[in-house]
Amino acid sequence: MLYNDIDFNHKTILITGAAGFIGSNIVFYFQDNFKDANIVAVDCFQGVDKLSNGNQKSFGHYANLVGYTGIVLSGDINDENFLDKLSQNYKFDYIFHQAAISDTTANEQDLMIKTNTNAYESLLQIAIKHKANMIYASSGATYGDSDRFEVGYEKPNNVYGFSKVCMDNITKNYIKRGLDISVVGLRYFNVYGKNEFFKNKTSSMVLQFGLQILRGETPKLFEKSDKIKRDFVYIKDVVQANIKAAAPQKSGIYNVGTGVARSFESIVNILQKELNINNGKQYIKNPFENQYQYFTQANIQDTIKYLNYKPVFTLELGVKDYIKDIVS
Repeated sequence: MLYNDIDFNHKTILITGAAGFIGSNIVFYFQDNFKDANIVAVDCFQGVDKLSNGNQKSFGHYANLVGYTGIVLSGDINDENFLDKLSQNYKFDYIFHQAAISDTTANEQDLMIKTNTNAYESLLQIAIKHKANMIYASSGATYGDSDRFEVGYEKPNNVYGFSKVCMDNITKNYIKRGLDISVVGLRYFNVYGKNEFFKNKTSSMVLQFGLQILRGETPKLFEKSDKIKRDFVYIKDVVQANIKAAAPQKSGIYNVGTGVARSFESIVNILQKELNINNGKQYIKNPFENQYQYFTQANIQDTIKYLNYKPVFTLELGVKDYIKDIVS
């Protein structure tokens, strides 16, 4: 399915974080729809390095790119020599920057700011040099403790959310200076879908609940989960937003969600219906009660207006489409 009228054939497209969840889906969108696009897929891939919380430093996994036939480069966006070579060896038309330390429970503030904020500015400077439109992953985590989910009301409650606010502030400052390219930051809300398996404990609750049910376990929900609501957005709508952001009416920061908040209880209900398995539900005390975000709902009015973004997948439709991947 094509999301806009841009012909990406014979264009050189850099995708960072290409072996990750969202990056790999963008890679295959281009490969499937634009056979003559020159895709450069960059990722640092999973290694032995772990964060202090025990999670992988990188969630990029080769299996997410099996079937991809383009260029693959293993490299760290914090490595200035790597970025210099990238800039010298290619002339990019578009940059889709998805690479990040995306673990919201990570404690390494230095690594988080260096990777998410400083490296982004280096890539933005490459985009400006190459006259390449920049599309990058921001996050709904920028809102944190805010009760208003629109640009200008950020209250990050962890270093990950703070690092993404810093990225967006860099973008705003560059836009003010005047640019020959478009720059769009996309604040993803709770994304779920194909290729998130290797995120392990940080994968969506759609996948985690689905796997619990398939193992014959009773899904574990926090108490009052029917009142805990998030804006869950399916990966295909996230890809749509990225592609439309390649030719925006206006540079800026935009929310990517459905505009509708749904409960965790609803996820389990939908999964059990689609899988035709009912293991019941188990309610447990929320150990993060005092630092937990109980509600998110993206204001997508500007995203609709300036990106022509139109979310297609309700939670029911998204889970139904995703089931085949969860089962496999």
